[in-house]
Amino acid sequence: MYSIGILTLGLVCILLPTFAQDHCDCFIKGVVLDRESRQPIPGAAVFIKELQKGTVTDNTGHYRIDQLCQGQYTLVSRIVGYREIAQPVILVHTSEQNVLLTEDDIHLQDVTVTAQRSAALSSQTVSQLEGKSLDQTRGQSLGDALRTVSGVTTLQTGSSIVKPVIHGMHSNRVLILNNGIRQEGQQWGSEHAPEIDPFVANRITVIKGAAGVRYGSDAIGGVILVEPAPLPTAKTVHGELNLVGFTNGRQGVASLQTEGGFGKGFGWRLQGTLKRGGNVRTPNYFLDNTGSAEQNFSASMGYRTTRFRSELYYSRFSTKIGIFSGSHIGSLTDLQAVLENGEPFIKSGFSYAIQRPYQQLTHDLLKWRTAWKPASGGELSLTLARQFDDRMEYDLHRPKNDSLAALNRPELRFRLTTYTDDLVFEHKPIANKLTGSLGISGLYQFNLMNGRPLIPNFRTYNAGLFWIEKLKVNRWEYEAGLRYDYRSMQVFRYANKMLEKPLFIFRNFSGTVGATYSISDKWLSRFNAGTSWRAPNVSELFSDGVHHGAAAYELGDRTLQPEMAYNLNLSTDYTGKKMQAEFGFFYNTIRNYIYLKPQAEPVLTIRGAFPSFKYTQTDALYAGLDASIQAVLVPKLSGTSKLSLLYVQDLILDQPIVMTPPNRWENGLRYDFGRSGRLRDVFAGVGNLWVARQNRVPSGPQSAHSDFLPPPPAYSLWNLTAGFALPVSASQQVDIGFTVTNLFNTVYRDYLNRFRYYADDPGRNLSVRLKWKF
Repeated sequence: MYSIGILTLGLVCILLPTFAQDHCDCFIKGVVLDRESRQPIPGAAVFIKELQKGTVTDNTGHYRIDQLCQGQYTLVSRIVGYREIAQPVILVHTSEQNVLLTEDDIHLQDVTVTAQRSAALSSQTVSQLEGKSLDQTRGQSLGDALRTVSGVTTLQTGSSIVKPVIHGMHSNRVLILNNGIRQEGQQWGSEHAPEIDPFVANRITVIKGAAGVRYGSDAIGGVILVEPAPLPTAKTVHGELNLVGFTNGRQGVASLQTEGGFGKGFGWRLQGTLKRGGNVRTPNYFLDNTGSAEQNFSASMGYRTTRFRSELYYSRFSTKIGIFSGSHIGSLTDLQAVLENGEPFIKSGFSYAIQRPYQQLTHDLLKWRTAWKPASGGELSLTLARQFDDRMEYDLHRPKNDSLAALNRPELRFRLTTYTDDLVFEHKPIANKLTGSLGISGLYQFNLMNGRPLIPNFRTYNAGLFWIEKLKVNRWEYEAGLRYDYRSMQVFRYANKMLEKPLFIFRNFSGTVGATYSISDKWLSRFNAGTSWRAPNVSELFSDGVHHGAAAYELGDRTLQPEMAYNLNLSTDYTGKKMQAEFGFFYNTIRNYIYLKPQAEPVLTIRGAFPSFKYTQTDALYAGLDASIQAVLVPKLSGTSKLSLLYVQDLILDQPIVMTPPNRWENGLRYDFGRSGRLRDVFAGVGNLWVARQNRVPSGPQSAHSDFLPPPPAYSLWNLTAGFALPVSASQQVDIGFTVTNLFNTVYRDYLNRFRYYADDPGRNLSVRLKWKF
């Protein structure tokens, strides 16, 4: 099947240009802003270089260019007093392209054409989710939204807890930056999803591969950047309302964002989200106690001038998540019966009630960032942040004391407080060829734990220093970076009624070298080699008890050593008028790789019987391929194909490693009708996701698969999408979208769902999305 997938992708690359024809109902729209003040720029010329067709921005900085054919173009923006900018644009359907212009304080004859660069190293493989692609994921969690990105899968605990997985790695090996701040929660747990509201994001960027030099240790698998839009400063108030409904779980989501400015460089934004859902249904039964409730809020304000900018940001993420009651089983006999029968003992109907067991957590983030551009050039920025993560976990069994206070007291509570600071200096370009940055970062963190034993209290200090440089020579761009990190962690725990305070010191270097070569205007290749490392966290060292959210007994090992990763990445991108293709190869070895290994027998505790896992260490190899193609087949009809192959091996035992993503192949077709009566941007699409059976599993003495159950069979899921825009005034419209996932209500179980031991995955789900920008 894998060879067929690769052959199909190759044939598509060869044959599509022959059949593709022009589709001239596309358009480009966006807003032109001052890069420093984020104020709109009226009267700017925006045009397509190849067609010499364009327009001028209106009083709010907006522009729109209609009647364009599908293909690759160069969007040029210019106005006197600003540097001209040229940006590549790929038109398959429509494009929303915002432009940031930089004031020209030299001479008009010295204006040069520049292109916007990603914040990440250009030799890294980078994927972005924004615009209409991001809109189609609204209402989902961050992990669910990223499923559409090639090379990204998910680790699930039931139906409502989803974590992103990049090239087979997750949790503490994938670093998430929320509005530029390193997200610090209880991410060590498989059922601890990122405490982030995706509605705050205007764009989500995925950096595949090690990025520890710029972002610090732990970024072995990759980095996810959740980035909001720049704050406006014009004296206008506008906003966006999103309403989403899902039939499975009868979930409703509402998110409102308003923003505006006071003039003279001041801007503000307010945003809030409410979410409520009930029991999720598989094709044959409901999953008891799988409801969720979420209330989120964020606010930001900022001030910008030509050389100075400062921003204050606060967000609160609050959620209550029911844990599938069928995963908490009272005896070893009952557990074995569930594993053999494949269905839960408890089968209930639909309910919004969230009973024990459940999680309740709140995550607060306060951030202040200030940047200054001295007259001599460059930029100096300082970012300070405080995070507080309060996680409460309630067991299935009620306390013997039935008082209200006892009922509201969690069996486990983790309160994690984190302070971070980053000071970065970006020097001005040298000879218009060499750019770079130098930075220092610090972290202070402490955790207070109450309840039954699982992990101890701890206190952590971390300091890092990095230096990155880029050199551009003709069609080549070279990059190199070096970083040093020091981490001190002191643990406070009782053993035999005696307080122990072991101290762990970890230190190491990270490095990266890379090159990007522009083979032609349409073809780009990247190479990156780097090292990164990760210290074992407190759960891997000291876990000892029932991890109730994961419905598992977990045991740590205090002798674990830091992981050291060596990464190689090679990718190539082709962008033509009617086709875009990307192929990426990665080869990563990780020395002292830490993972949860299933043990021979379940564990019986006073809280029930649970599968048992122990943190263990080995040397691991992660290698694979990501490939994606998007192309025009015939006028108005386009197709996409994405293939992800992953090979993971224990290099010491010479066998596969448990709980790694199986290979997958995703295909889709989309037809754009254009206008139909009053409706605009009418489209419909169909897609299929095929996930292979994970045949590469370890052998072991406790079973033929070193797990409590063999991997589930391969599965194939179909989905439908459709949407249109309904104008409500001359300048406003409402975007409406429909999506049906698991169209044929297929019964399946995903290998990376920790609850696959107990129940099937969710069945058919219809979602309706409404977006109104005002």
